[in-house]
Amino acid sequence: MPLNNEVAVECLDVTYRLNRRHLVEKLNFKVLQGEVLVLLGRSGSGKTTTMKLINNLLTPTSGEVLVMGKRTTEWDSIQLRRKIGYVIQEIGLFPHFTVEQNVGLVPKLEGWEGDRIKSRVRQLLELVNLDPQQFAKRYPHQLSGGQRQRVGVARALAADPPILLMDEPFGALDPITRLELQREFGQLQQQLGKTVIFVTHGIQEAFLLASRIGLMQDGRLIELATPDDFLKSQHPEARAFLECLQVAKFE
Repeated sequence: MPLNNEVAVECLDVTYRLNRRHLVEKLNFKVLQGEVLVLLGRSGSGKTTTMKLINNLLTPTSGEVLVMGKRTTEWDSIQLRRKIGYVIQEIGLFPHFTVEQNVGLVPKLEGWEGDRIKSRVRQLLELVNLDPQQFAKRYPHQLSGGQRQRVGVARALAADPPILLMDEPFGALDPITRLELQREFGQLQQQLGKTVIFVTHGIQEAFLLASRIGLMQDGRLIELATPDDFLKSQHPEARAFLECLQVAKFE
């Protein structure tokens, strides 16, 4: 799905300090509506902190984060987070809720009527390749890791948020399931055209999913480029990740 020129998320000189340590520093970037920005970097590079600044789990020490043209500090936090679907590696499904109840939670909080919620849950389970007849009444412990992650994606999409934050959502899965879900998510994104900010430390995943790749190191965004342009980067950290990409081809 082609991008438009509307800005969904923007960071303006964003710095976040904790105990005098800069977790992120001087972040400046825009994410266009319909774009998949992959934040790539090693552990501790500031990727997840950036995510938390976008959905106002953290407040910048200085600078501003804008979501849909409005500062995060000016949003009602609950309303902001209902505009943003959030998918994490641990999934975070409620164990005592069925799949249907997990996926329908945010629409229920939004005051949707029961029939509308049931219809939406059915639609979303089909969208993530889970048969509603088979899976709607199951509990999370009755699902495989890949199935739980699909439910997590469905739940994030339930109230049709314009923005998705995905924090290493497939990182805990085996390689075959991970690749299946990466491909499925790529197809889903083409179909739905959501704005996605996706955190990973995997260069292969970044190249598979990204419209642009933002490389982070020590809390700074050191490279922001399309996959084709990223391949040409001469930054030492970018070259280190690209070397991993080359090695993976021969494994």
